[in-house]
Amino acid sequence: MNSKYEDKVFLADQAGFSQLALELFRFQYEHNSVYREYVNALQIVGDDVQRVEDIPYLPIQFFKTRDVRTTSFQPEAVFMSSGTTQTINSRHSVKSMAIYQHSFMKAFELFYGPVSEWCIIGLLPSYLERSNSSLVVMADELIRRSGHTSSGFYLYEHEKLAAVLQELESKQQKTLLIGVTFGLLDFAEKFPMPLRHTIIMETGGMKGRREEMTRQEVHDILRTAFQLDAVHSEYGMTELLSQGYSKGEGIFLTPPWMKVSVRLEDDPLDVRSSGTGIINVIDLANIYSCCFIATEDVGRVYEDGSFEVQGRVDNSDIRGCSLMVAGL
Repeated sequence: MNSKYEDKVFLADQAGFSQLALELFRFQYEHNSVYREYVNALQIVGDDVQRVEDIPYLPIQFFKTRDVRTTSFQPEAVFMSSGTTQTINSRHSVKSMAIYQHSFMKAFELFYGPVSEWCIIGLLPSYLERSNSSLVVMADELIRRSGHTSSGFYLYEHEKLAAVLQELESKQQKTLLIGVTFGLLDFAEKFPMPLRHTIIMETGGMKGRREEMTRQEVHDILRTAFQLDAVHSEYGMTELLSQGYSKGEGIFLTPPWMKVSVRLEDDPLDVRSSGTGIINVIDLANIYSCCFIATEDVGRVYEDGSFEVQGRVDNSDIRGCSLMVAGL
């Protein structure tokens, strides 16, 4: 990493976050034509934005229809969201994989300590079968850096996975089983077992494999099957280069370079630092795409900056932002 922003992002503390966010807003307004068109369509002139609270958030739908790219570059990777044949997938052009790797490694170790202490197991069927999943890239690097001989991916090899977990438990090895929701539920049904030294982390995702369930319902099943006090979660998406983590109860925390707020459904420009609404994310690691993302997740942000996700907004229910997208 060598640009002036790349060095600053991961050193940003709470005091410096606002200043860096404003710098990156001006940088992206100048060098990202999609973002500039959107800001101008809101009748906002870049020079008018003097506070973080005034920065417009780009509707996430733009990643499905436009190339959201800041400056001109040849991407080292293009991440794509999963979806059905009837959906349009998001595309995120990544200028530097080093930025992504630095972001997820620094965040993981911030919340869980050195990765070398862990055995990392990925239960990511459907994701693993795709070559452009940001989640698989992250899990693969965590597996590689853990250095543990039992770290690795599993597709549908549930019996083998159960045997590996039992062996790791017998050795009291700290283990992280990171899995897509339907994969974890399938495994829990077939091989319930007490896990005392293993963290289960679900990443979301039914993708039509199972009936949709609330996070609480999923966690209740997993807690019961594996006799756990809590199930962890990861909040990430194709359009972001950073992740939030929950260590239980679906309450997420973010690394210092990522912040969450909410906007009102009937007035998407009314953004609030806490309360209930549709989630907005500032991800300063998105230097070369867009740092300011209006998601389609409904949630609640608490006074301390932690948040929970309560569901999704149907496209037909998104007002204001979707109209702007249609017009650009």
